[in-house]
Amino acid sequence: MSWKKLPPIKGGSGGCLCCGYQHDILPMDAVIAVGFGCAMVTKDGSEVYNEQDVDEGQYWTCQDAENEARKDPDHDWRIHLVAPLSERHYQRQGENHWVLYEKGTGFA
Repeated sequence: MSWKKLPPIKGGSGGCLCCGYQHDILPMDAVIAVGFGCAMVTKDGSEVYNEQDVDEGQYWTCQDAENEARKDPDHDWRIHLVAPLSERHYQRQGENHWVLYEKGTGFA
């Protein structure tokens, strides 16, 4: 393995009360989009998917990111969800296992 596993953190509520629950492990059916803000998938820091580059209805889910990661698994795959009042970052640490490693209050 040529990349470092980051320590997982606990999820829970984050940002405002409307921002929803922040999962410890991202479910495979989670949509990688935030609407206002930026959601993306990276491989070794290079962008592979960005919600702003696709039409609504064509957003990736965590399963789509997993499918791409399975093609080239020995890399640092991450999902970033940055919204005004909530920010979550997940790292792939095994098959179907995307762990929360950082969270915050977003950019507003």
